[in-house]
Amino acid sequence: MKNEIRFSFAVQTFIRTFAGMKQILHYFPDLSPEQQQQLSMLDELYRDWNQKINVISRRDIDNLYLHHVLHSMAIARLIHFRPDTRILDFGTGGGFPGIPLAILFPQCHFKLIDGTGKKIRVAQEVARAIGLRNCTIEHLRGEQETGRYDFIVSRAVMPLPELQKIVRKNIARQQHNALPNGIICLKGGDLQAELQPFRHIVETADLSQWFTEDWFKEKHVVYLPM
Repeated sequence: MKNEIRFSFAVQTFIRTFAGMKQILHYFPDLSPEQQQQLSMLDELYRDWNQKINVISRRDIDNLYLHHVLHSMAIARLIHFRPDTRILDFGTGGGFPGIPLAILFPQCHFKLIDGTGKKIRVAQEVARAIGLRNCTIEHLRGEQETGRYDFIVSRAVMPLPELQKIVRKNIARQQHNALPNGIICLKGGDLQAELQPFRHIVETADLSQWFTEDWFKEKHVVYLPM
């Protein structure tokens, strides 16, 4: 019986991973074998850790690749980070968007921070298990972070005006990329009121222009140069 359960679990994991990686490779077909291997390990790792520490809604864990991995990688549709770019993932939770982006841009350096120690532990263990070498993960509040970065990325952590006040101290002056240094956020819903203070400089893009799945409707990437 135990062997049958293990076999059934292995089959289910394979099916989920195959379907998720098919979605990823449809939009990012040029991933290296190492990148594909790292991404393919995420389902089992997050599912295992989620049973111990709830970092992803248990109703949403089956949508890991669409709702979390591919969603994080949407930032790469806005900008292709050049080598040696430094990126801070503010409020990473269990590692999003930082871990998928670190996989996608192995020549860049990422620092992932979050104020919740349990979530940071998950991100640390996942990064270690998949062999990420360009990623530093630390239990730290944004107000405590003193480093300088080309870009701050986040995924619906807090309203943009509040985030901007905290991280403006962390934006480096030297430029390395096609876009000026600044903040890049993944957000959903109506953003008109939130973006009003930055209406003359902020840029937004709808994710549905890049991804055809219905889930990406009313999902956006917001860029604020600083």
